[in-house]
Formats: sequence, C-alpha cells, structure tokens
Amino acid sequence: MNWLSKLKITRLDRYIIGKFLGTYFFAIALIIAIIVIFDYNENIDKFATSNVTFKAIVFDYYLNLVPYLANTFSALFVFISVIYFTSKLAETSEIIAMFAAGVSFKRLLRPYLISAGIIAIMTYILSAYVIPIGNKTRMEFEDQYKRKKIVESARNIQLQVNDSTVAYFERYDNRTLTGYRFSLDKFINKKLVSHMTARTLTYHPNERHKWTAKNWMIRELSDDKEIIRSNVREPLDTIIKIEPGDFLISKGQQETMTSPQLSEYIDKQKARGMANIKPFEIEYHKRIAMSFAAFILTVIGASLSSKKTKGGMGLSLGIGLGLSFSYILFQAISSAFAEQMPVYIAVWIPNILYSFIAIYLYRKAPK
Repeated sequence: MNWLSKLKITRLDRYIIGKFLGTYFFAIALIIAIIVIFDYNENIDKFATSNVTFKAIVFDYYLNLVPYLANTFSALFVFISVIYFTSKLAETSEIIAMFAAGVSFKRLLRPYLISAGIIAIMTYILSAYVIPIGNKTRMEFEDQYKRKKIVESARNIQLQVNDSTVAYFERYDNRTLTGYRFSLDKFINKKLVSHMTARTLTYHPNERHKWTAKNWMIRELSDDKEIIRSNVREPLDTIIKIEPGDFLISKGQQETMTSPQLSEYIDKQKARGMANIKPFEIEYHKRIAMSFAAFILTVIGASLSSKKTKGGMGLSLGIGLGLSFSYILFQAISSAFAEQMPVYIAVWIPNILYSFIAIYLYRKAPK
C-alpha cells in the first residue's frame, strides 16, 4: 500500500487540479455553446421545412451532439487549458514560489498528470461506450432532416458466411429487405458440395439470420450423384448467418458502435474476408490513442508555459496552439496512411512522435 501513501493529495495538488479541470471544462463548454448556436442558425431553415419537432431537435440532435463535440475537441482544450492557467501561474510568480519552497518540476507535474488521467478515462469511456449510442440517434436525425442520405442498396455483394460457405447477391435493396439473384456455395475440403440459387431472398428483421427464398433451387453434390430440389411457387424459409448490416455500410457507421461491438464486428468481417473494415479498425484504435494523448499534451503544455516570459502568455499560447493543431492534423494524415501499413501503427505514430517532443521539452523546462 506504499504507493497509496505516496499518492497523497496535498493542498498544492488540489489547487492545480482545480485550476486544470476548471479551465478545461469552462473552455469546452464555451466552444460547444458557440458551435451549437452557429449550427442552429445554419440549419434553422432545414428544421423549419422538415417539420421536425423541437423535442427531437433538442433531445435527438443537440444533446447527442454536445458530448461528441466535447470528445472531438478534448485534446485541443487539454493543451489550451494547461498553457493558459500555467502561464497565469508563471506570470504571477506562483511557480517560482513553488520552486523556492522546494517543489521540483517533476513533483509539480503530478497534479497535472492526475488531471490528465481523469480526462483520459472520461474521454475513453465517452468515446467507447456513451457517444456511439448517442451518435446512432444523432446520425439518424441528420440523415432524415439534414443530409437525407441513407444507404439503401448495394450491388455485386460477395461475402464469406463462414470458413466453408460463400454468399453472393447481384443486388440488395434495404427498403424492401430483399436481395436479387442470390447464390450460396458450400465447400468441404475446397470441394463444392452444395449450390443454392434464388431469384429473391428476403430478410426477416425480427428473427435474426432468417431469410425467405423465392424461385429457389438447391443442388447437392457428391462423388457419385447429384440431388436437385427446386420450387418456383413455394417459398423456402432458411437460416443464413448474414445480416444486411454486414454489407450495407453507411458513412460514419463505425462511430455508432461501442468498442466491444467494433471489436466483434472487425473479427467477424475479417473471418468473412471483407476488405472494407479499415475505417472500423481506425476508429477502434483511435479511441485508445486519443485518450493517451491527454498525458502527452499535458506534459508538453506544462513544460512550455512554466517559465515566466517578458511577453506574457501570448508566445506560449501561440506555440501551444500550433502544436495542438499540428497534432490533430497529423492524427488525421496518419489515419489516411492506414491502407499502406498496420492500422495500430498508423494511429499511434502521432503519439509516439509527440512523446519525444514531450520528453525534450520536459528536459528543457525550468527546474
């Protein structure tokens, strides 16, 4: 239990934690309020012509938009908050007084890292479990009342149901839940043993994996014979372990899944040989990487702004804004290169690079 005694929170810790979190939450609340006001003014005409209720605007859209925005700007405002209040402390000579009292810079960083840990945990819980649920409602609202773009169909769909079964649709229409010119091939030891075709295949949304085939034919093949069953009049109910969501992928769909759902979806799609899972892998790893960014940006911000300068906080704030925006830009650019390298490496490159920057600035910080 020695580590607990070493982690004893002192008055200095409470003071810095209060300054850090207070500045962070105030800055986040301020920017979100401004964004919401501008967003409402921009979309008021669309809301008026779409006959959407005020309740839906507030509860389905804006109450789900606020945590999404807070999480999106979290890394930026961690940086800004640290630089702002630390520059204030340096300007009023409070940091000099702390050093004079025997507090080392390493010890001074402890409340900063505790605050960053609180923000990192909060950011991950929000991004992994809370925000995806709200995103689903928010994006449905946007599709219906703002963009009015919902993926309703797909063509030439081929996917692996399991290790030995491959399914194919020439076309699928989600409005009728019906696929056209469907085929299902089963293999044993790479040898075709069953071939099913159907003119149409309709999904039952209330019964998972249940489909109804019409105008169907099944050929069962063996070494010495072939059995053919078909019926153009009577439909055939069958269980096929695929769902429309496996191949109808909307833009931003990965943002509506919790992290456990993302992990399950990625594993399932990999087993099926699907090639369109990069955005889902990026989203899964980015949630973890962005949480760790709170620690890195906190060390950079504290190291930059703990020294009293003649020009006040302007220079520190300018450098900090430049670094924070460059981090966010680099995060977006590195994610774009995930096609050419393992996703987890692409997502973590900004954290690795800025960790070196944090170490360098920490060593250069006043002791």
